[in-house]
Amino acid sequence: MKNKLWTKDYTIITLGSAVSMFGNAMVGFAISLYVLDYTKSPYLYSLYVFFYTLPQIFAPLFAGPLMDRFSRRRTIYLLDATSASLYLILALLIIFGFFSFPLLATMTFVIGIINSAYLVAFNSFYPMLVSDGNYSKAYSVSSTLETVSYVMVPVATFLYKAFGILPVLIANSACFFTAAFFETRISDVEKARGEKASYSGKTYISDSLAGLRYLISEKGLLCISLFFFFSFFANGATTVLTLPWFKETYENGEYTYMSVWFFLGVGRILGGFFHYKWRIPAQAKFALSLFVYILSAALEGVYLFTPLMAMRGMCFVMGLCNSTAFNIRVSSTQAYVPDDHRGRFNGAFLMMTTGGTLLGELTAGAVATVLPMRGTLSIFMGVCILAALVFVLGGRKHIKPIYNRKNG
Repeated sequence: MKNKLWTKDYTIITLGSAVSMFGNAMVGFAISLYVLDYTKSPYLYSLYVFFYTLPQIFAPLFAGPLMDRFSRRRTIYLLDATSASLYLILALLIIFGFFSFPLLATMTFVIGIINSAYLVAFNSFYPMLVSDGNYSKAYSVSSTLETVSYVMVPVATFLYKAFGILPVLIANSACFFTAAFFETRISDVEKARGEKASYSGKTYISDSLAGLRYLISEKGLLCISLFFFFSFFANGATTVLTLPWFKETYENGEYTYMSVWFFLGVGRILGGFFHYKWRIPAQAKFALSLFVYILSAALEGVYLFTPLMAMRGMCFVMGLCNSTAFNIRVSSTQAYVPDDHRGRFNGAFLMMTTGGTLLGELTAGAVATVLPMRGTLSIFMGVCILAALVFVLGGRKHIKPIYNRKNG
């Protein structure tokens, strides 16, 4: 008999994550606009981004061992409640005139730590609520919700322009409180793991080293992580080069950019629908993953050299590729990694991909001062293709047993 995906616990975690995703997407863009308007300084805006991003490098690695030892469920709803409180406090500070940029930078740093720890806890807890045989379907739902949440960006823009930052902050606080409430209703599926009453620094270091040894010993997971470091490194170039190129090339370039990348979102949503309705044969997953890794990077490396209609078509295909790559990688690795190592693996993976993104952003920005932006992007995507050949194709003996599993 086929296992049911939409159990009570899976439904609750999905609703809770959807609410917090939509709130985060809305407030992130609105605060960016507010910082630019408040400071009128690109330098201070870059500091704001830096303070939010910095903890995302080290926090996941520190959080991983803790998530393998203590309740991920409790961590998730407590962090959501803390985020709700922080956004509400920020709104009150603005109302009573106590707002300042140093205060915002400090709160942004704290929120960055919270978000990083939350991601490790959530990514490690989520697979425990998915019934056997439904990993691919479950992660297609998660991927689609994340893509759809970007519709909140224009909503946030409208609210900010019409009413200012306060309604957005209060709405986001309500979203997080709602998510926390839902998450307290999830069954305590971690009882069997237990928690040790005493947890010392020595135990923490021992857990961390055990997680590192596990990742090194698992050649397949190591090859996957190394490839995605370079994949996110290349995506860092996309982040810092694509929008500026559109603004420099077209009149009202930001709207042209949105019209092109809209099709990437459509591709991701349709890809998520496909993975929800149909199952990819297990023996084909590795070959398909390698194909979409290379195809997506190749298209992204050349699409800016083509007419707008071709760009839109290529973005649609890239969206399909991204959805497929995400679904196979996440459903396979989360099903493969043992529960008592999942937090440490997810923490290390998140640290590597965030580090890759930041390094890519910095490097691409420097290279683009010498080379044209389109050519720079092509070089970075070439690096991604080379990484796919070296780590994925070269590590196929180790990756195939992970990707080609039948229980996803």
